Amino acid sequence: MAENEFDIIIIGGGPGGYVAAIRAAQLGFRTAVVEREHLGGICSNWGCIPTKALLRSAEIFSYFGHAKDYGLTVEKFGFDIAAIIKRSRGIAGQMNTGVQFLFKKNKIATIWGDAKLKKAGEIAVTAPTKGVLGPAIEAPKGALGAGTYKAAHIIVATGARPRVLPGLEPDKKKVWTYFEAMNPDKFPKSLLVVGSGAIGVEFASFYRSLGSEVTIVEVLPQILPVEDADIAAFARKQFEKQGIKILTGAKVTKLDKKADAVTATIEVGGKTETITAEKVISAVGVVGNIENIGLEAVGVKTDRGIIVTDGYGRTNVKGVYAIGDVAGPPMLAHKAEHEGVTCVEMIKGLKVHALDKAKIPGCTYCHPQIASVGLTEAKAKEQGRQVKIGRFPFIGNGKAIALGEADGICKTIFDAKTGELLGAHLSGAEVTELIQGFVIAMNLETTEEELIHTIFPHPTLSETMKESVLDAYGRVLNM
Repeated sequence: MAENEFDIIIIGGGPGGYVAAIRAAQLGFRTAVVEREHLGGICSNWGCIPTKALLRSAEIFSYFGHAKDYGLTVEKFGFDIAAIIKRSRGIAGQMNTGVQFLFKKNKIATIWGDAKLKKAGEIAVTAPTKGVLGPAIEAPKGALGAGTYKAAHIIVATGARPRVLPGLEPDKKKVWTYFEAMNPDKFPKSLLVVGSGAIGVEFASFYRSLGSEVTIVEVLPQILPVEDADIAAFARKQFEKQGIKILTGAKVTKLDKKADAVTATIEVGGKTETITAEKVISAVGVVGNIENIGLEAVGVKTDRGIIVTDGYGRTNVKGVYAIGDVAGPPMLAHKAEHEGVTCVEMIKGLKVHALDKAKIPGCTYCHPQIASVGLTEAKAKEQGRQVKIGRFPFIGNGKAIALGEADGICKTIFDAKTGELLGAHLSGAEVTELIQGFVIAMNLETTEEELIHTIFPHPTLSETMKESVLDAYGRVLNM
């Protein structure tokens, strides 16, 4: 096989792309990944991982603020935003280096540049001219460069970028996307966040924890629109207790930029008001990177900004596949990774299950954390299901009380006829670590009977999960 020929070429080195490449190499495929800027993608370099580093700094800072609640004395404390950012960027660099190591270990070739499909089985790669934040970074040592490359199987995993709305165009100075929000030149004393999805509330939580005056504006009537109504209402109450101002059913109609601030005109409740803040974060979602990669040239079908695929990543064109954000919501790193493995194993001819989006967990790392899987109560009822609902507050959990994290709730939704677990929704301390228990239960088609018969260790936060199940069936013990 020639140097420019591979079994599988993956366009994009983010979570979906690099995990798919590793699995392909494990299965004996000669594999290459085309990347133009950052191995590890947005998640490792500008998203999932470095934002969690920022949020961890904010969390520890907030603990200092109520150290006396733990019998501790902290006489003086503060923060250095430059040092916080430096730590976050260092962790991102570590992740990038880790992906390079994995590629070397698994003998995966890196092709550095912008890729475009020329025809089924062939791509053209040109030198990268511009990255997300400017000129592309230097290619990893040993990377292949511009040229024509061939493979029987080409997987598109080009990820997503921030959505831009008219009137909210980011300028990197006064109006930020999450890129600028992660790397501010100075800490803003006031902040307006437009959009209350995961990205919006995470940055609202980060900046508020460090002392910024924060306002969230959401066009829909509920913050965290994809979450269960009970969880969203609980989270809103906690955010407002922290001093975050929240406007729902509200729309930003105008931004007036001045030298030291931005004044937003907002329509809410049939009235108009203005809010002035040093910075604005536009957090109105993301869109897939499907432009300028040759999809039209080979006839790949798209619909409303995403590549149409089946549950295995196959497009309508033989030999062309798509995974991750470009293949549609939910636009989550773990969904992309799972899609990548499923796609490659399907190519190999292994027996695999098609992606079941109903069992993909979602996590938001604000304070308190939010995690969910499956149907919300409203969605279950829309489907005509008769449901049993269980709720358990963290105030009834000994471990939560001992941690000083008694503000939380666990909600479970069961089919009243069969006992099938339809959904689970949590907000509170470390719920992003707890949710996998419910995900496993749903994958195993567990009913309430198995969950009730399962022994949960004491004292742990996980006991809230079992108590919520017990509550759905009138058997709750600690409430």
